[in-house]
Amino acid sequence: MTYVVQAVWTARDGEESKVADIIRLITPLSRQEPGNLAYQAHVCTDDPRRFMIYEEYVDAAAFQAHRASDHFQEHVVGDCLARLESREITTYTPLAS
Repeated sequence: MTYVVQAVWTARDGEESKVADIIRLITPLSRQEPGNLAYQAHVCTDDPRRFMIYEEYVDAAAFQAHRASDHFQEHVVGDCLARLESREITTYTPLAS
C-alpha cells in the first residue's frame, strides 16, 4: 500500500525565490531515493510564496528515510525551514474499495 504526503510550504516575504531554488535542488535527489514513487513540486497560482509538494512512497518507512536523508537534512532542515513562514505536512493512504 502506498504512502502519500502533501507538503505545503509558505515562504517568508522575500524568500520565495530561494525556497523555489531549494525545492528544485532536492526534487531530483528525492526522486532517486529507494522507495520514492513520485515527487512533484508546485507553486500556487495566486500566491508565489506558497508551494505544494506531492510525494508518494512505497510505505511510511520510505518517507521516514527521505526525511533522514543527507540532502533533506542539509537543504530542508539546515536551510529552508528558517525561510518558511509555515509548513504543513499531511499524509494519506489509499482508500479501500
